Amino acid sequence: MVGGSSSRAAPVGGSADHIHVQRTAVSFEYPVCFTRGVFRPGNTLLRDVVARPEPDRRHRAFVLVDAGVADSWPSLQTSIEAYFEEHGDRLELAAAPETLPGGEPVKCDPALLETLYRRMRELGIDRHSYVIVIGGGAVLDMVGYVAATTHRGVRLIRLPTTVLAQGDAGIGVKNGVNAFGAKNYIGAFAPPFAVLNDLDFLETLSERDAVAGIAEAIKVSLIADAAFFDWLESNAHDLALREPGASAYMVRRGAELHLDHLATSGDPFELGSARPLDFGHWAAHQLETLSEHRLRHGEAVSIGMVLDCRYSVETGRLSERALERICATLGRVGLPRWDALLRQVDDAGRYAVLAGLEEFREHLGGRLTVTLLDEIGSGTEVHEMDTATLLRCIEWMRSRWGSDEAVGRGA
Repeated sequence: MVGGSSSRAAPVGGSADHIHVQRTAVSFEYPVCFTRGVFRPGNTLLRDVVARPEPDRRHRAFVLVDAGVADSWPSLQTSIEAYFEEHGDRLELAAAPETLPGGEPVKCDPALLETLYRRMRELGIDRHSYVIVIGGGAVLDMVGYVAATTHRGVRLIRLPTTVLAQGDAGIGVKNGVNAFGAKNYIGAFAPPFAVLNDLDFLETLSERDAVAGIAEAIKVSLIADAAFFDWLESNAHDLALREPGASAYMVRRGAELHLDHLATSGDPFELGSARPLDFGHWAAHQLETLSEHRLRHGEAVSIGMVLDCRYSVETGRLSERALERICATLGRVGLPRWDALLRQVDDAGRYAVLAGLEEFREHLGGRLTVTLLDEIGSGTEVHEMDTATLLRCIEWMRSRWGSDEAVGRGA
Protein backbone atom coordinates (compact mmCIF):
# COMPACT_ATOMS: atom_id res chain seq x y z
CA MET A 1 0.00 0.00 0.00
CA VAL A 2 1.25 3.46 -0.88
CA GLY A 3 -0.13 6.36 1.10
CA GLY A 4 0.13 10.12 1.12
CA SER A 5 -1.67 13.17 2.40
CA SER A 6 -1.94 16.87 1.95
CA SER A 7 -3.40 19.77 3.89
CA ARG A 8 -4.99 22.98 2.74
CA ALA A 9 -7.07 25.71 4.21
CA ALA A 10 -10.63 25.77 2.84
CA PRO A 11 -14.03 26.74 4.18
CA VAL A 12 -16.61 23.99 4.55
CA GLY A 13 -20.19 24.98 5.23
CA GLY A 14 -19.02 28.33 6.53
CA SER A 15 -17.53 26.82 9.69
CA ALA A 16 -14.41 24.74 8.97
CA ASP A 17 -11.14 26.57 8.41
CA HIS A 18 -8.92 23.58 7.71
CA ILE A 19 -9.24 20.32 5.75
CA HIS A 20 -6.78 17.46 5.80
CA VAL A 21 -7.08 15.41 2.60
CA GLN A 22 -5.84 11.83 2.95
CA ARG A 23 -5.00 9.94 -0.21
CA THR A 24 -4.31 6.21 -0.22
CA ALA A 25 -3.69 3.90 -3.15
CA VAL A 26 -4.19 0.18 -2.59
CA SER A 27 -3.24 -2.52 -5.09
CA PHE A 28 -5.08 -5.86 -4.84
CA GLU A 29 -3.68 -9.09 -6.23
CA TYR A 30 -5.06 -12.61 -6.06
CA PRO A 31 -4.51 -15.72 -8.16
CA VAL A 32 -7.34 -17.33 -10.12
CA CYS A 33 -6.22 -20.88 -10.91
CA PHE A 34 -7.66 -23.72 -12.98
CA THR A 35 -6.89 -27.29 -12.04
CA ARG A 36 -8.31 -30.77 -11.68
CA GLY A 37 -8.25 -32.88 -8.53
CA VAL A 38 -7.45 -30.05 -6.16
CA PHE A 39 -7.61 -32.43 -3.15
CA ARG A 40 -5.51 -35.19 -4.67
CA PRO A 41 -2.48 -35.49 -2.37
CA GLY A 42 -0.04 -34.97 -5.24
CA ASN A 43 -1.67 -31.68 -6.32
CA THR A 44 0.17 -29.02 -4.32
CA LEU A 45 -1.80 -26.03 -5.62
CA LEU A 46 -3.84 -25.44 -2.44
CA ARG A 47 -0.81 -25.96 -0.21
CA ASP A 48 1.28 -23.56 -2.30
CA VAL A 49 -1.42 -20.88 -2.39
CA VAL A 50 -2.01 -21.01 1.37
CA ALA A 51 1.70 -20.90 2.16
CA ARG A 52 2.43 -18.09 -0.28
CA PRO A 53 2.77 -15.18 2.18
CA GLU A 54 4.53 -17.18 4.94
CA PRO A 55 6.07 -20.34 3.45
CA ASP A 56 7.70 -21.58 6.65
CA ARG A 57 4.71 -21.69 9.01
CA ARG A 58 1.72 -23.99 9.53
CA HIS A 59 -1.55 -22.41 8.49
CA ARG A 60 -4.99 -23.02 10.03
CA ALA A 61 -8.05 -23.28 7.82
CA PHE A 62 -11.77 -23.59 8.37
CA VAL A 63 -13.41 -25.44 5.48
CA LEU A 64 -17.08 -24.94 4.60
CA VAL A 65 -18.84 -27.03 1.96
CA ASP A 66 -22.08 -26.44 0.09
CA ALA A 67 -24.41 -29.27 1.18
CA GLY A 68 -25.40 -29.90 -2.43
CA VAL A 69 -21.76 -30.48 -3.33
CA ALA A 70 -21.24 -32.74 -0.32
CA ASP A 71 -24.25 -34.83 -1.31
CA SER A 72 -22.99 -35.17 -4.89
CA TRP A 73 -19.46 -36.03 -3.79
CA PRO A 74 -19.76 -38.30 -0.72
CA SER A 75 -16.01 -38.83 -0.42
CA LEU A 76 -15.19 -35.10 -0.46
CA GLN A 77 -14.82 -34.66 3.31
CA THR A 78 -12.53 -37.66 3.54
CA SER A 79 -10.47 -36.31 0.63
CA ILE A 80 -10.12 -32.91 2.30
CA GLU A 81 -9.02 -34.43 5.60
CA ALA A 82 -6.53 -36.72 3.82
CA TYR A 83 -5.11 -33.76 1.89
CA PHE A 84 -4.54 -31.75 5.05
CA GLU A 85 -2.94 -34.76 6.73
CA GLU A 86 -0.63 -35.30 3.74
CA HIS A 87 0.44 -31.65 3.86
CA GLY A 88 0.36 -31.34 7.65
CA ASP A 89 3.70 -29.56 7.77
CA ARG A 90 1.99 -26.50 6.25
CA LEU A 91 -1.76 -27.07 6.66
CA GLU A 92 -3.99 -27.60 9.68
CA LEU A 93 -7.76 -28.01 9.84
CA ALA A 94 -9.32 -25.83 12.53
CA ALA A 95 -12.19 -28.35 12.61
CA ALA A 96 -13.56 -31.11 10.43
CA PRO A 97 -15.10 -29.66 7.23
CA GLU A 98 -18.63 -28.40 7.87
CA THR A 99 -21.58 -28.11 5.49
CA LEU A 100 -23.92 -25.24 4.75
CA PRO A 101 -27.23 -25.27 2.86
CA GLY A 102 -26.83 -24.44 -0.81
CA GLY A 103 -28.75 -22.28 -3.23
CA GLU A 104 -30.11 -18.75 -2.96
CA PRO A 105 -32.01 -19.36 0.35
CA VAL A 106 -28.63 -19.50 2.13
CA LYS A 107 -28.37 -15.76 1.47
CA CYS A 108 -31.76 -15.08 3.08
CA ASP A 109 -31.21 -16.55 6.56
CA PRO A 110 -29.89 -14.15 9.25
CA ALA A 111 -29.77 -16.99 11.78
CA LEU A 112 -27.30 -18.84 9.59
CA LEU A 113 -25.07 -15.77 9.47
CA GLU A 114 -25.07 -15.54 13.26
CA THR A 115 -24.29 -19.25 13.58
CA LEU A 116 -21.33 -18.92 11.26
CA TYR A 117 -19.95 -15.86 13.06
CA ARG A 118 -20.23 -17.69 16.37
CA ARG A 119 -18.55 -20.80 15.00
CA MET A 120 -15.60 -18.80 13.69
CA ARG A 121 -15.28 -17.15 17.09
CA GLU A 122 -15.31 -20.55 18.82
CA LEU A 123 -12.57 -21.84 16.53
CA GLY A 124 -10.40 -18.79 17.01
CA ILE A 125 -10.32 -17.91 13.32
CA ASP A 126 -8.06 -14.86 13.10
CA ARG A 127 -6.73 -12.62 10.37
CA HIS A 128 -3.92 -15.06 9.58
CA SER A 129 -6.29 -18.02 9.35
CA TYR A 130 -8.05 -19.09 6.18
CA VAL A 131 -11.69 -19.69 5.40
CA ILE A 132 -11.95 -22.11 2.48
CA VAL A 133 -15.42 -22.22 0.97
CA ILE A 134 -16.46 -24.86 -1.56
CA GLY A 135 -19.75 -24.34 -3.37
CA GLY A 136 -21.96 -22.44 -5.75
CA GLY A 137 -22.26 -18.69 -6.08
CA ALA A 138 -24.82 -18.20 -3.31
CA VAL A 139 -22.70 -19.98 -0.70
CA LEU A 140 -19.59 -18.12 -1.88
CA ASP A 141 -21.44 -14.81 -1.55
CA MET A 142 -22.66 -15.52 1.98
CA VAL A 143 -19.44 -16.97 3.36
CA GLY A 144 -17.49 -14.21 1.62
CA TYR A 145 -19.56 -11.60 3.45
CA VAL A 146 -18.94 -13.31 6.80
CA ALA A 147 -15.20 -13.55 6.10
CA ALA A 148 -15.02 -9.92 4.99
CA THR A 149 -16.66 -8.71 8.20
CA THR A 150 -14.98 -11.03 10.72
CA HIS A 151 -11.99 -9.20 12.19
CA ARG A 152 -12.61 -6.72 9.32
CA GLY A 153 -11.35 -9.34 6.90
CA VAL A 154 -10.25 -12.96 7.17
CA ARG A 155 -8.34 -14.57 4.30
CA LEU A 156 -10.87 -16.23 2.00
CA ILE A 157 -10.10 -18.95 -0.54
CA ARG A 158 -12.96 -19.76 -2.89
CA LEU A 159 -13.40 -23.11 -4.62
CA PRO A 160 -16.36 -22.47 -6.94
CA THR A 161 -18.19 -25.61 -7.98
CA THR A 162 -20.64 -24.41 -10.66
CA VAL A 163 -20.24 -23.18 -14.21
CA LEU A 164 -21.64 -19.81 -13.18
CA ALA A 165 -19.37 -19.45 -10.14
CA GLN A 166 -16.16 -20.55 -11.88
CA GLY A 167 -16.70 -18.16 -14.76
CA ASP A 168 -18.26 -15.20 -12.96
CA ALA A 169 -19.69 -15.13 -9.43
CA GLY A 170 -16.75 -16.78 -7.70
CA ILE A 171 -13.87 -14.84 -9.22
CA GLY A 172 -14.72 -11.21 -8.46
CA VAL A 173 -14.70 -8.94 -5.42
CA LYS A 174 -18.38 -8.88 -4.44
CA ASN A 175 -19.84 -10.62 -1.38
CA GLY A 176 -23.33 -10.27 -0.02
CA VAL A 177 -26.63 -11.52 1.34
CA ASN A 178 -30.24 -10.73 0.58
CA ALA A 179 -32.37 -8.67 2.95
CA PHE A 180 -35.70 -6.83 3.05
CA GLY A 181 -36.80 -8.49 -0.16
CA ALA A 182 -33.81 -7.16 -2.11
CA LYS A 183 -31.03 -9.23 -3.65
CA ASN A 184 -27.54 -8.47 -2.30
CA TYR A 185 -28.85 -5.58 -0.20
CA ILE A 186 -26.17 -6.20 2.45
CA GLY A 187 -22.62 -6.89 1.37
CA ALA A 188 -19.02 -5.89 1.03
CA PHE A 189 -16.40 -5.50 -1.67
CA ALA A 190 -13.53 -7.71 -0.55
CA PRO A 191 -11.13 -9.46 -2.93
CA PRO A 192 -10.52 -13.12 -2.08
CA PHE A 193 -7.08 -14.38 -1.12
CA ALA A 194 -7.30 -16.84 -4.03
CA VAL A 195 -9.76 -18.60 -6.31
CA LEU A 196 -9.15 -22.25 -7.23
CA ASN A 197 -11.35 -23.52 -10.03
CA ASP A 198 -11.36 -27.32 -10.00
CA LEU A 199 -13.04 -28.41 -13.22
CA ASP A 200 -13.81 -31.82 -11.71
CA PHE A 201 -16.53 -30.18 -9.59
CA LEU A 202 -18.50 -29.36 -12.73
CA GLU A 203 -19.12 -33.07 -13.24
CA THR A 204 -21.21 -33.16 -10.05
CA LEU A 205 -23.75 -30.63 -11.34
CA SER A 206 -27.28 -31.44 -12.37
CA GLU A 207 -28.05 -30.83 -16.02
CA ARG A 208 -30.19 -27.83 -15.08
CA ASP A 209 -27.47 -26.17 -13.01
CA ALA A 210 -24.81 -26.84 -15.64
CA VAL A 211 -26.94 -25.22 -18.33
CA ALA A 212 -27.92 -22.25 -16.14
CA GLY A 213 -24.29 -21.25 -15.76
CA ILE A 214 -23.83 -20.86 -19.50
CA ALA A 215 -25.91 -17.67 -19.32
CA GLU A 216 -23.09 -15.65 -17.77
CA ALA A 217 -20.64 -16.74 -20.47
CA ILE A 218 -23.10 -15.65 -23.15
CA LYS A 219 -23.65 -12.39 -21.27
CA VAL A 220 -19.99 -11.41 -21.16
CA SER A 221 -19.53 -12.38 -24.81
CA LEU A 222 -22.41 -10.10 -25.82
CA ILE A 223 -20.97 -7.05 -24.12
CA ALA A 224 -17.26 -7.65 -24.66
CA ASP A 225 -16.21 -10.27 -27.20
CA ALA A 226 -18.04 -11.00 -30.45
CA ALA A 227 -15.57 -13.75 -31.34
CA PHE A 228 -16.37 -15.55 -28.10
CA PHE A 229 -20.09 -15.33 -28.90
CA ASP A 230 -19.37 -16.80 -32.34
CA TRP A 231 -17.62 -19.71 -30.61
CA LEU A 232 -20.49 -20.20 -28.15
CA GLU A 233 -22.97 -20.14 -31.03
CA SER A 234 -20.96 -22.72 -32.99
CA ASN A 235 -20.46 -24.97 -29.96
CA ALA A 236 -23.95 -24.67 -28.44
CA HIS A 237 -24.71 -28.35 -29.06
CA ASP A 238 -21.54 -29.55 -27.31
CA LEU A 239 -22.15 -27.16 -24.42
CA ALA A 240 -25.68 -28.44 -23.99
CA LEU A 241 -24.28 -31.98 -23.84
CA ARG A 242 -21.60 -30.88 -21.32
CA GLU A 243 -18.72 -31.95 -23.55
CA PRO A 244 -15.70 -31.55 -21.21
CA GLY A 245 -13.39 -29.72 -23.60
CA ALA A 246 -16.02 -27.22 -24.69
CA SER A 247 -17.16 -26.63 -21.11
CA ALA A 248 -13.61 -26.06 -19.89
CA TYR A 249 -12.87 -23.51 -22.61
CA MET A 250 -16.15 -21.69 -22.00
CA VAL A 251 -15.46 -21.36 -18.28
CA ARG A 252 -11.86 -20.21 -18.76
CA ARG A 253 -12.66 -17.65 -21.46
CA GLY A 254 -15.65 -16.32 -19.56
CA ALA A 255 -13.51 -15.93 -16.45
CA GLU A 256 -10.79 -14.13 -18.41
CA LEU A 257 -13.28 -11.60 -19.75
CA HIS A 258 -14.82 -10.96 -16.35
CA LEU A 259 -11.39 -10.54 -14.75
CA ASP A 260 -10.24 -8.27 -17.56
CA HIS A 261 -13.19 -5.97 -16.91
CA LEU A 262 -12.46 -5.86 -13.18
CA ALA A 263 -8.81 -5.04 -13.87
CA THR A 264 -9.33 -2.39 -16.56
CA SER A 265 -12.68 -0.74 -15.83
CA GLY A 266 -11.18 1.64 -13.28
CA ASP A 267 -14.17 0.94 -11.01
CA PRO A 268 -13.89 -2.56 -9.51
CA PHE A 269 -15.82 -1.50 -6.40
CA GLU A 270 -18.63 0.10 -8.41
CA LEU A 271 -18.25 3.62 -7.04
CA GLY A 272 -19.74 4.95 -10.28
CA SER A 273 -23.01 4.07 -11.96
CA ALA A 274 -21.84 1.80 -14.79
CA ARG A 275 -22.21 -1.96 -14.38
CA PRO A 276 -21.87 -3.57 -17.81
CA LEU A 277 -21.30 -7.00 -16.26
CA ASP A 278 -24.88 -6.77 -15.01
CA PHE A 279 -26.31 -6.82 -18.52
CA GLY A 280 -29.77 -8.39 -18.28
CA HIS A 281 -29.64 -8.38 -14.49
CA TRP A 282 -32.11 -5.63 -13.57
CA ALA A 283 -34.97 -7.90 -14.66
CA ALA A 284 -33.19 -11.09 -13.61
CA HIS A 285 -32.85 -10.08 -9.98
CA GLN A 286 -36.53 -9.18 -9.84
CA LEU A 287 -37.55 -12.44 -11.52
CA GLU A 288 -35.53 -14.43 -8.99
CA THR A 289 -37.32 -12.69 -6.15
CA LEU A 290 -40.77 -12.99 -7.72
CA SER A 291 -40.23 -16.69 -8.33
CA GLU A 292 -39.09 -17.19 -4.73
CA HIS A 293 -35.92 -18.59 -6.33
CA ARG A 294 -37.71 -21.20 -8.42
CA LEU A 295 -35.65 -19.62 -11.20
CA ARG A 296 -31.93 -20.24 -11.07
CA HIS A 297 -29.84 -17.07 -11.39
CA GLY A 298 -28.59 -18.04 -14.84
CA GLU A 299 -32.11 -18.83 -16.03
CA ALA A 300 -33.33 -15.42 -14.88
CA VAL A 301 -30.31 -13.75 -16.54
CA SER A 302 -31.15 -15.49 -19.81
CA ILE A 303 -34.70 -14.12 -19.74
CA GLY A 304 -33.43 -10.69 -18.71
CA MET A 305 -30.98 -10.63 -21.60
CA VAL A 306 -33.72 -11.45 -24.10
CA LEU A 307 -35.77 -8.57 -22.72
CA ASP A 308 -32.88 -6.10 -22.97
CA CYS A 309 -31.84 -7.38 -26.39
CA ARG A 310 -35.37 -6.92 -27.70
CA TYR A 311 -35.42 -3.44 -26.15
CA SER A 312 -32.15 -2.73 -27.98
CA VAL A 313 -33.89 -3.69 -31.24
CA GLU A 314 -36.99 -1.63 -30.45
CA THR A 315 -34.85 1.45 -29.81
CA GLY A 316 -32.89 1.11 -33.05
CA ARG A 317 -29.59 -0.14 -31.63
CA LEU A 318 -29.41 -3.86 -32.35
CA SER A 319 -30.35 -5.59 -35.60
CA GLU A 320 -33.15 -8.14 -35.81
CA ARG A 321 -30.63 -10.61 -37.22
CA ALA A 322 -28.38 -10.25 -34.17
CA LEU A 323 -31.37 -10.72 -31.86
CA GLU A 324 -32.35 -13.93 -33.64
CA ARG A 325 -28.80 -15.28 -33.29
CA ILE A 326 -28.78 -14.52 -29.58
CA CYS A 327 -32.20 -16.04 -28.92
CA ALA A 328 -31.39 -19.12 -30.99
CA THR A 329 -28.12 -19.70 -29.10
CA LEU A 330 -29.83 -19.39 -25.73
CA GLY A 331 -32.44 -21.90 -26.85
CA ARG A 332 -29.90 -24.35 -28.28
CA VAL A 333 -27.95 -24.59 -25.01
CA GLY A 334 -31.23 -25.10 -23.13
CA LEU A 335 -31.71 -21.71 -21.49
CA PRO A 336 -35.19 -20.17 -21.12
CA ARG A 337 -36.33 -17.11 -23.04
CA TRP A 338 -39.62 -16.58 -21.23
CA ASP A 339 -41.35 -16.96 -17.89
CA ALA A 340 -44.93 -16.01 -17.09
CA LEU A 341 -43.68 -13.87 -14.19
CA LEU A 342 -42.81 -11.21 -16.75
CA ARG A 343 -46.55 -10.45 -16.91
CA GLN A 344 -47.29 -10.69 -13.19
CA VAL A 345 -48.85 -7.48 -11.87
CA ASP A 346 -48.58 -5.89 -8.44
CA ASP A 347 -51.41 -4.46 -6.33
CA ALA A 348 -51.36 -1.27 -8.37
CA GLY A 349 -51.77 -3.19 -11.63
CA ARG A 350 -48.18 -2.52 -12.74
CA TYR A 351 -45.95 -5.25 -14.12
CA ALA A 352 -44.00 -6.34 -11.05
CA VAL A 353 -40.77 -6.98 -12.97
CA LEU A 354 -40.45 -3.25 -13.65
CA ALA A 355 -39.71 -2.66 -9.98
CA GLY A 356 -36.29 -4.09 -10.80
CA LEU A 357 -35.43 -0.81 -12.51
CA GLU A 358 -36.02 1.16 -9.33
CA GLU A 359 -33.99 -1.30 -7.29
CA PHE A 360 -31.19 -0.98 -9.82
CA ARG A 361 -31.40 2.81 -9.64
CA GLU A 362 -31.16 2.74 -5.84
CA HIS A 363 -28.31 0.22 -5.89
CA LEU A 364 -26.38 2.51 -8.25
CA GLY A 365 -26.77 5.59 -6.08
CA GLY A 366 -29.81 7.22 -7.64
CA ARG A 367 -28.86 7.30 -11.32
CA LEU A 368 -30.14 4.46 -13.44
CA THR A 369 -27.57 2.95 -15.79
CA VAL A 370 -28.55 -0.03 -17.92
CA THR A 371 -26.37 -1.68 -20.54
CA LEU A 372 -27.97 -2.36 -23.92
CA LEU A 373 -26.40 -3.70 -27.11
CA ASP A 374 -25.34 -1.80 -30.23
CA GLU A 375 -24.13 -5.05 -31.73
CA ILE A 376 -22.93 -8.41 -30.54
CA GLY A 377 -19.76 -7.75 -28.55
CA SER A 378 -20.47 -4.07 -27.92
CA GLY A 379 -22.59 -2.61 -25.13
CA THR A 380 -23.89 0.90 -24.63
CA GLU A 381 -25.19 2.64 -21.52
CA VAL A 382 -28.60 4.27 -21.20
CA HIS A 383 -30.05 6.12 -18.24
CA GLU A 384 -33.74 5.58 -18.77
CA MET A 385 -36.03 2.81 -19.96
CA ASP A 386 -39.39 3.57 -21.54
CA THR A 387 -42.20 1.60 -19.89
CA ALA A 388 -44.38 1.35 -22.99
CA THR A 389 -41.46 -0.02 -25.00
CA LEU A 390 -40.66 -2.55 -22.28
CA LEU A 391 -44.26 -3.76 -22.29
CA ARG A 392 -44.08 -4.22 -26.05
CA CYS A 393 -40.92 -6.25 -25.58
CA ILE A 394 -42.59 -8.47 -23.00
CA GLU A 395 -45.53 -9.06 -25.32
CA TRP A 396 -43.15 -9.91 -28.13
CA MET A 397 -41.49 -12.48 -25.88
CA ARG A 398 -44.87 -13.91 -24.85
CA SER A 399 -45.92 -14.27 -28.45
CA ARG A 400 -42.73 -16.22 -29.23
CA TRP A 401 -42.39 -18.44 -26.17
CA GLY A 402 -45.40 -17.86 -23.91
CA SER A 403 -46.77 -21.32 -24.50
CA ASP A 404 -43.67 -22.83 -22.86
CA GLU A 405 -43.92 -24.19 -19.34
CA ALA A 406 -42.73 -21.84 -16.61
CA VAL A 407 -39.09 -22.54 -15.93
CA GLY A 408 -38.42 -24.96 -13.10
CA ARG A 409 -42.05 -25.59 -12.26
CA GLY A 410 -42.02 -28.54 -9.95
CA ALA A 411 -38.25 -28.93 -10.23
